[in-house]
Amino acid sequence: MAALDNVKLKDVLADVASGSLQLPDFQRNWKWDDDRIRAIIATVTLDYPLGVVMTLQTGGATRFRSRTLTGARPDGDPAADLLLLDGQQRLTSLFQALWLDAPVETADARGKPVERWYYVDIAKAVGASADRDEAILSVPADKVLRTDFNRTVVLDLSTTEGECAAGLFPLHLVFDAQRVHLWKKAYIKADEDRNWDLWGRFDESVLQQIRSFQVPMIRLAASTSMDAVCAVFERVNTGGVPLNVFELLTATYAGDRGYVDRTGDYYQLPEVWREVKQGLAAKYPVFGRLDRGIENGLSSIDFLQAIALVRTWERKQAGTGATVSCKRRDLLDLPLADFVRLAPKLADAFAWVGDFLERQCIVRPNDLPYQTQLVPLAAARAILDTATDGLGAEEKVDQWFWCGVLGEMYGGSTETRFTRDVEQLVPWIAQDERAPDTVADAFFFADRLDSLTTRNSAAYKGIYALLVKQGAVDWHYTDRPLGPGRLDEYGVDIRQIFPKTWFRRGSSEGLPTNSIVNKTPLSYRAAMDMTGAPASYLTTMVAASDMRPEWFDDVLATHLIDPAALRDNDYGRFYRDRSKQLQDLVHAAMGKRTMLRDLAEGDAR
Repeated sequence: MAALDNVKLKDVLADVASGSLQLPDFQRNWKWDDDRIRAIIATVTLDYPLGVVMTLQTGGATRFRSRTLTGARPDGDPAADLLLLDGQQRLTSLFQALWLDAPVETADARGKPVERWYYVDIAKAVGASADRDEAILSVPADKVLRTDFNRTVVLDLSTTEGECAAGLFPLHLVFDAQRVHLWKKAYIKADEDRNWDLWGRFDESVLQQIRSFQVPMIRLAASTSMDAVCAVFERVNTGGVPLNVFELLTATYAGDRGYVDRTGDYYQLPEVWREVKQGLAAKYPVFGRLDRGIENGLSSIDFLQAIALVRTWERKQAGTGATVSCKRRDLLDLPLADFVRLAPKLADAFAWVGDFLERQCIVRPNDLPYQTQLVPLAAARAILDTATDGLGAEEKVDQWFWCGVLGEMYGGSTETRFTRDVEQLVPWIAQDERAPDTVADAFFFADRLDSLTTRNSAAYKGIYALLVKQGAVDWHYTDRPLGPGRLDEYGVDIRQIFPKTWFRRGSSEGLPTNSIVNKTPLSYRAAMDMTGAPASYLTTMVAASDMRPEWFDDVLATHLIDPAALRDNDYGRFYRDRSKQLQDLVHAAMGKRTMLRDLAEGDAR
């Protein structure tokens, strides 16, 4: 239920000052600039519509931790009666400009932080309404306007006398009747003949408008569900950043009275997540770079989704829930007690995922085919625990992972696949039931190799990782296979085998030149020597390696390359042979034949 009232602006700002009206802690910080503040002040002085403000009554089942609006410093730590869902920017601007006896902390047109006092030009304000915007002006914190690189004072409002002489009324006095009266006396005294009539018109057309201004306010009942609060908030804040479930849960967990009563402090979800993420990313860089922010790579939503999958799995097994799911509603309905219980379990599960990825030779964020695929994998690990450690279980996890990557199964909507994979992967591993749809439905068409040209494709990254995993040896650092520990050390990346410059003179025979077939993982140092025809640069590399040519052929073969085709600069033979070898690599990882080769062999029979 919701009620709509018109509330005097003065009463609303008084509630902000007393702490009776506060913000739910998921609200982002106030950020209006000087121009917008002046514009909204002009709106109020003209009694133009401000727009509806939306609030939520406190005391219901949906409890959020709250905080005061920027600038409000009530005595003690008062409990809020209302939480402001929509109108933060408007009310904070008006509160700071019209109520506080302090300069407003805002920003200039370039976004640079500034402090401003707001004034209204009395003479301009009693003129045409169209000029009202020009009548509102702001001045620096010291109330002195300067020009000529701050060397020349053009207006000094640091005293009441200066304000009166300039005919500029300080708007932060507007709701303090006694101070307005004293200012009025000083103003009229400065020029009684002129100012008496001017003040009367100003008081009626501006000050009275502000004092009588009403704010339309919707009050949502305390019984409103969190899902409804979230939906309402996002609809009324369409111009802002979409509300993050993590921010909502941060506010609700912090508002959990039971936790506060037990521990004497509120639950700080961001700190818990920061500790988890830092622990994972420090050991497993594949989860993201901390210098780029806590949400880089593995995100808080990924973590919450994995927890929701495990919780709904448990509830389904216990008969208290119908489906395994990690939709938005499941995250919003995640009780603090379940989060506290499951978070350490999922942190351990993601650490296991980090080890798993390292075994697949995927250790850098840019080399990870699908970040989303890690969510059901971590959930399955948390459910099965050490049951995933047996040899047969490891083979199944490997097959499921590579079918997802090479079959490009996680390229679209993922929530449904999350659910299906957890529901099917767990019994497949634990009771040897039928293979998950991600395994059964995954196919890799042979001609897909021709179109894999960039890291935008999961399969492209997957084949790159498989080449490292199966033992590719660098062409400069030839002492041992690359392996996950050497990728960063040697600046390994995907390098083109027949260089682009070669195709200006050599024929591609109509075959793709930029696909994964003509690329392989090699160090930056090796790539420096790869110019011109392969036969030419191989001669240089063999000499530098101090190896016999046939030994270097063995190094080339670790990349699933026919050395003879490379030495003969025969791109057609090289491409066709490597395509077959890469198909076999994919077939082995997925545990199934590639579809088009199956069909071709069937036709041959």
